[in-house]
Amino acid sequence: MKNTIIKNSTSSVALIPEANRRDGFRGEEGCSPQTRDGFRHSYLAMAVRGALFSLGLAAMSLPHAVLAQSGSATSATVQAYSIPAGPMESALNDFVRQTGLKLSFDAAEVKGIATQGVTGNFTAQDGLSRLLSGSGLEAVTEPGGYVIRKPTVAGTQPAVLPAVQVAATPITGPTDGYMATKSFSATRTDTPLRDVPQSITVVTKDLIRDQNMLSMGDVVRYVPGVGISQGEGNRDAVIFRGNNSTGDFYVDGLRDDVQYFRDLYNIERVDVLKGANGMIFGRGGGGGVINRVTKEAGWTPINEIVAQYGSFSQKRIAIDVGRPINDIAAFRLNAMYEHSHSYRNGVEIERGGVNPTLTIKPTAQTKIVLSGEYFMDNRTADRGIPSFGTSPGVVDSGRPVNTHWSTFFGNPANSPARVDVWALNSLIEHAFDNGLTVRNRTRYANYDKFYQNIYAGGQAVVQGPTLEVPISAYNNATQRDNIFNQTDFLYTLNTGPLKHELLAGVEYGRQVTDNFRNTGFFNNTSTSTPVTFLNPITQVPVTFRQNATDANNHGVVEVAAVYLQDQITILPQVKAVLGIRYDNFDLKFRNNRTGDVFHTNDSLVSPRVGLIYKPIEEVSIYGNYSLAYVPRAGDQLASLNLSNATLKPEQFTNLELGAKWDIRPDLALTAALYQLDRSNVIAPVPNDITRTMLVDGQRSRGAEVGLMGRITPQWSVMGGYAYTDAEITRAITGAQAGSVVAQVPKHTVSMWNRYDFTPFLGLGLGVVHRSNMYAALDNTVLLPGFTRMDAAMFLRVSKVLRVQANIENIANVDYIASANNNNNITPGAPRIYRLTVIANF
Repeated sequence: MKNTIIKNSTSSVALIPEANRRDGFRGEEGCSPQTRDGFRHSYLAMAVRGALFSLGLAAMSLPHAVLAQSGSATSATVQAYSIPAGPMESALNDFVRQTGLKLSFDAAEVKGIATQGVTGNFTAQDGLSRLLSGSGLEAVTEPGGYVIRKPTVAGTQPAVLPAVQVAATPITGPTDGYMATKSFSATRTDTPLRDVPQSITVVTKDLIRDQNMLSMGDVVRYVPGVGISQGEGNRDAVIFRGNNSTGDFYVDGLRDDVQYFRDLYNIERVDVLKGANGMIFGRGGGGGVINRVTKEAGWTPINEIVAQYGSFSQKRIAIDVGRPINDIAAFRLNAMYEHSHSYRNGVEIERGGVNPTLTIKPTAQTKIVLSGEYFMDNRTADRGIPSFGTSPGVVDSGRPVNTHWSTFFGNPANSPARVDVWALNSLIEHAFDNGLTVRNRTRYANYDKFYQNIYAGGQAVVQGPTLEVPISAYNNATQRDNIFNQTDFLYTLNTGPLKHELLAGVEYGRQVTDNFRNTGFFNNTSTSTPVTFLNPITQVPVTFRQNATDANNHGVVEVAAVYLQDQITILPQVKAVLGIRYDNFDLKFRNNRTGDVFHTNDSLVSPRVGLIYKPIEEVSIYGNYSLAYVPRAGDQLASLNLSNATLKPEQFTNLELGAKWDIRPDLALTAALYQLDRSNVIAPVPNDITRTMLVDGQRSRGAEVGLMGRITPQWSVMGGYAYTDAEITRAITGAQAGSVVAQVPKHTVSMWNRYDFTPFLGLGLGVVHRSNMYAALDNTVLLPGFTRMDAAMFLRVSKVLRVQANIENIANVDYIASANNNNNITPGAPRIYRLTVIANF
């Protein structure tokens, strides 16, 4: 039965209520209460807990009656659409057939209007928004159904709502399937990706869902030019263009730099920016940064439950619930819990999180977002397997040991790693009538981390008829309070023929860190004990206490920054991006064990110059120059000592030439050539080992190609190729000139595909290839290359229920996933199955 309402020779369309349009105006994280100097985590963390608890209570107490206040008859159920480009009238009839909604419109008003169509999985609101994109039509409510018509004069039709806004929010940038067309992260402005002179890969929510991504390692698997490091089994560690980092992580543009494993339960998209990023992000960001964009409360009702079960007893459940409270406020709650075992003996993971968010829009020009998060991750610190090193007489010398992928060396039962994260975030954004927009964002976070590991502390050695591996142990505790506040001023003006999109801003940050490490003494006497291949688990008692070099540090960092950026349209085909940032990085550092006190102050100037030429609107050719710095305190603010306290920060210089082509609105091809130099690296003075000097010590050169979007309406792809030549150019501490940078393969290829055979059935297939790479800078242990394939099946059972099955490593190949050094090497997982059920009510 056809659900079209015939009215004056009309066919139909569905309403997007005014309340739901508020999703089209979003901001960034903003202002939080001021903190007094020296305000320590014990008091501030209590405030965070209280605020987060209050937001959680609000979620539980929201009355169901608020649903009536939204005035929305639009279903929030996600379903598949396959409506081709063509006449609007035909497309609207297809929409009726595929959704079953009652829709109406005047055929004369839509005659001659075309649509780009809609293909993919969306809610009815999102599907209709895409269908009406650029049509000049607006949605109007009437009793019993909806009508689409051209805009009328305000006041003559009080029921007429403003035209539907199709573009996604300027903060996250719109995405369509696997393709993103805009990015806030790179410029802090609402800029099309093809107009950003930098290589950026956006991992969209659709890709996160389809690949069943749960971690940063999953995120970067298909990102050209970025790899994952082991992180000693207790933290995220990412390698950007040959540069390893544990601190270049951000949430909504604000620093999240403590070492832990992050989850994606509350993430809308992940932006991976490659090259030096000092102008936007300040210190760090030498090789690249990862910015996670969180889900935000809006006026579209959301009711989603995701349950998952997989190999090795993986169990996970997540919820996403959103409600409009009224026309001014909306609430959203994301929560997750997981408990899983592992393909590695004795290893398990337990983690959970809750993230309530409140969005308030008191006027059309003002937006306030308040959110809080508690996240915990408890797992076994797993540092993998050792190597044979360069042992004489060993057949596999220079390779990882030949053992089963499940073998644990050390003691998994006595290797816990845990982190508790409490965070508050806020945003205040206001657009003034004169065109000025002010955005203020604040993030306070309290991190409490502890890890302990009993692990392979050296290479396997021949001892008579067997092989032995030395086992070492230590533990480490870190507490950190972060508070960061940014204020951006955005304004657009013309000076003669030039158009300027100006960004000016200030940032203040304060980080207070306490770090304490103990060494493990076996039988309370020795820092090492051997195990054999036949019995790799040690049961020798371990006593943990400080030795002569263990850390016992207290540090306070204060950062004050000012920055200015001008995005200039010189000609319709020529654009420039000019920016400069000044950071004052002040560190007070005390070694509690020795009594040494250091005070360093670095003035960091980070410019960026980009030029864009657009021969046609869909194609951009760009060049870019940028700088970034890492002070001597390092990623984790704990590397300062007497020998390096007075040295200049390390400097990263990025030169990049690239091109971006939006082949279609839903398909993009990108390419980049780059050179990334790391200078001010510590090196010994030749013929005088008592002295050091700073040299230009590392260079990465490479090429990257990326493809993302839809090849056809049914076929979606994401992946690319990267060539990376990263080497040590001068002898530095720990490496000789000509050495290949650790854990950087020359070639990587990845491609993920999804094909929807019908609106109810789709299949996914992915392939990842990595060439050989070295485990450490000494280039003595080679990690062999591999090719791995993944697959997925997507089934829509009904309008409210979807089932997804993912298989990783379908060929069950043996491979090395990552490493930390020559003797901490993680074997890749065998074939793994995961079954996910998604219910949308």
